[in-house]
Amino acid sequence: MSETTTMTTRATGTFEITDWTEMATDQREGATITRVRLTKEFQGDIRGTSTTEILTVATDAGPAAYTGIEHVQGSLGGRTGTFVLQHSAGAENGEQWMRWLIVPTSGTGELAGLRGEGRIILENGGHSFVLDYEIG
Repeated sequence: MSETTTMTTRATGTFEITDWTEMATDQREGATITRVRLTKEFQGDIRGTSTTEILTVATDAGPAAYTGIEHVQGSLGGRTGTFVLQHSAGAENGEQWMRWLIVPTSGTGELAGLRGEGRIILENGGHSFVLDYEIG
């Protein structure tokens, strides 16, 4: 009997937002919801580009939350293909959190079977990431 083990790998790096286009805004008392399309360039353990659609929520206190779907094309850990990230983020009392979940079954090419989750980190005006993943 053979036992298959899957090892989790940690990917780190940075990304730059290369385009931010607001597509629609719904401004009402208490909150403004905006639909945004953005593109990114990744450096580090992810190398490539992505296109993302997000819905943001802003209140009088500032950015409050966003959710979105991101389609990444390039390489992860030296393997080439595409995959989709599901975003969930929020902020309260000046503290932000931003999480990613790799959409199961979204990996293609050498990234077929990709699963995992990660987070975005805001530091010194830039964006970095940590992504824990496995391919199996």
